[in-house]
Amino acid sequence: MIGWEIVLLRLVLASALGAIIGMERERKNWSAGMRTHMMVCLGSALVIIVSSYGFSDVIGDHITLDPARVAAQVVSGIGFLGAGIIIFQKPGFVRGLTTASGLWTVAAIGLATGSGMYLAAISATIIAFTILLILQPIEQRFSRRFKHHLVRISVKPEADPYQIIDKIMLKAESDINTFSFNRSASGYLIEINFNEFDISEIGPTLSEIEKNENVKELYWTR
Repeated sequence: MIGWEIVLLRLVLASALGAIIGMERERKNWSAGMRTHMMVCLGSALVIIVSSYGFSDVIGDHITLDPARVAAQVVSGIGFLGAGIIIFQKPGFVRGLTTASGLWTVAAIGLATGSGMYLAAISATIIAFTILLILQPIEQRFSRRFKHHLVRISVKPEADPYQIIDKIMLKAESDINTFSFNRSASGYLIEINFNEFDISEIGPTLSEIEKNENVKELYWTR
């Protein structure tokens, strides 16, 4: 059994490392902020400490325990928090994946800290913080060059969808990457992927289409 001072050190360090990553999420007003990340990291550290040393009094010649089994349950069990953070707002638009993966990483950092792997835990915290804070502007700049912009239009069955398609094609035919047109009993579904999306150019056309009484829904990603 390790001494109480080592246990306290590991728990405090786990809380501090979780707070570092949590502060970055707190800065963006996510529901899973600093306290949530601290609690996940602290709880993971405590679980691995209890799993490793909490049953030492019952271990004998014929009894062995595997602390890795509890660690595996922490990694999979953290999924319920991640599922609560991920938000499906609109078709094709999901938020919270980065925060959910951050909580999963924080749980792993807590396990490393509780196991006494201080270098691994601190290194992972620094790398994770760098990914969350520093790499985001680079990712955004890079993704703008390759990101496609989707326009999805749902039309009533009695409408003439070809008029709507013609209006969009006349405005941005050269910028269209893919186009799909499906018919069903509930109406028509038009989906267009743009390589470039100049809202000032095509925005008035979309606003005009949206006012059409036969258009049930118009959605686009900027």
